[in-house]
Amino acid sequence: MWEHNSHVGDARSTELGQAGELNVGQLARSAWGDECFLVGFTTHHGRVSAASDWGGPVEHKHVRPALAGSFENLLHHAPASDFMVRLGEYAPEPLRATMLERAIGVIYRPETERQSHWFHARLSTQFDAVIHIDRTSAVRPLDRSLLWEEGEPPETYPSGL
Repeated sequence: MWEHNSHVGDARSTELGQAGELNVGQLARSAWGDECFLVGFTTHHGRVSAASDWGGPVEHKHVRPALAGSFENLLHHAPASDFMVRLGEYAPEPLRATMLERAIGVIYRPETERQSHWFHARLSTQFDAVIHIDRTSAVRPLDRSLLWEEGEPPETYPSGL
């Protein structure tokens, strides 16, 4: 099953879980233990399709570079730009610490990014593996709004069909 990181990773390894919140990853891990394999995704910068508010139109937005002291920034400095790293007992020592992790989902608000999208987590116990894509590209919606603009003419130009 696919979920955003904040839903699929084991909540007990995040500050949200420490505050008593549950998520799908924690419930799956509790029910099936090592029979489930939790995979997260991280990025340093790029583009994303997201709304500014719940129920709002999809927008094509720039993702700000990751904050210093975050897993995303640490992975950005790895020798490769796009890779998967095994966690759990296989996690490299730097990924065993508690650091900032970014959550981008249906909503992305770059103007309040630190407050809206960053939380503390222990990546090595939150996920079994993480796929890092250093520069992400936005998923293109089938029905683009006026706020989803690439600066290119539509594929139907000049006919307008």
